[in-house]
Amino acid sequence: MLIIYSTHSSPRLQYIADVLLNNLSGIEIFFTTQAEEFIQYEGPKINYSPNSLTGDEFKIMPVSLLFETGISSRPVECKESSRYKILFATENSDLPFDIFAASFYLLSRYEEYLPYPPDEYGRFPHTESIACKNGFLQEPLINYWLADFQQALQSRFASLVFAVKKFRFIPTYDIDIAFSYLHKGKKRNIGGLIRSLLKGELADIKERIAVLTGKKNDPFDVYEWLYALHLKYNLRPYYFFLAAASPGEFDKNIPPHQPDMRELIRYHAAGYHTGIHPSWQSGDNRALLQQEIQTLEEITGNKVVHSRQHYIRFTLPDTYRQLTEHGILNDFSMGYGTTNGFRASIASPFYWYDLPREEKTTLLVYPFCFMDANAYYEQQLTPSQAYSEIHYYHDIIKKVKGTMISIWHNNFLGTDKKFEGWKEVYELFIKEVVYWDL
Repeated sequence: MLIIYSTHSSPRLQYIADVLLNNLSGIEIFFTTQAEEFIQYEGPKINYSPNSLTGDEFKIMPVSLLFETGISSRPVECKESSRYKILFATENSDLPFDIFAASFYLLSRYEEYLPYPPDEYGRFPHTESIACKNGFLQEPLINYWLADFQQALQSRFASLVFAVKKFRFIPTYDIDIAFSYLHKGKKRNIGGLIRSLLKGELADIKERIAVLTGKKNDPFDVYEWLYALHLKYNLRPYYFFLAAASPGEFDKNIPPHQPDMRELIRYHAAGYHTGIHPSWQSGDNRALLQQEIQTLEEITGNKVVHSRQHYIRFTLPDTYRQLTEHGILNDFSMGYGTTNGFRASIASPFYWYDLPREEKTTLLVYPFCFMDANAYYEQQLTPSQAYSEIHYYHDIIKKVKGTMISIWHNNFLGTDKKFEGWKEVYELFIKEVVYWDL
């Protein structure tokens, strides 16, 4: 057991120390504000105060962040250390910075509570983040810090034994548009034919007719192929289904009352983790989220506890509060919808801290690092370049024994000419990279 001393109690300090030392390191910790209790304790000890108390303590010089309440606009300086960037640099400490304050600032997404110019979808832009501005968006910085923190603690206290962590890969899929042509009804298919005709897209017209007449498979129907892939490599994926009752500008999936769509959802819920992919419309109408969750629960017969926001559209704290109010326990939205990387600078799940309420919540956040749509639409990578990028994220996350989460869409993995080569990228990644970790 490890004791942490501070001059007064702080929910922020308790939260971040629990994340780093308990959840991610497996160390049992307790806190004290009594100097005498800290001095007399004979086990591992961290002094999180300005003054030294003993000769055998591990000293972290605190900045004020974890003892504040509320949200204030503060300049946060980023400095170069020996191997990585650090925030909240300090002196007279066993670390060159306040690791607790720095990790809390990034994990709580403190900067997303401050005023910012939203992007075209109303989201926090990655370009406004301290990680992007200082060149560490593509690094799981907190995992780097934690690895060195653990090593330093163990060098000081030989009795400390950290939990053995293993690299994990979690494949996830967003089913935004389950089928390209099938099961959409006459009205939508006739409209699609007219649009293709006006644009002179004769190949699309032929393909649509061939699919609708049963002469060709739907280009977005990759579900049996994915099933075989998961079975071969013993993968346990998560599927997130958009279950909007009616289509909208950004919600183009097949309505969940359609029998074939219901069967598709049931098929996956029988063998995999399934979750809600809240529609764009639910972001504008709060009542719709409950309806969509209830619809998915009625189809699957299971309680819905997993979620990922459509278009990665969320604002803090409102979206996360709404999810928890509706029984969501695990959210997979922590990443950007504009570029790949580490939005919270970590490659490990962590519990969300509600900053305005100053409390740790029950919502476990699973950050993703790679999404096919980012690579294709935003970063405009070729399939070969995308393979190099996803390989890069795999390698650095594996080194820190973190959790790698990727997002793929079924339309990228099908036979649509626009995404030619992307299915092969994913299969090659699973076969030549992930397979050797299993």
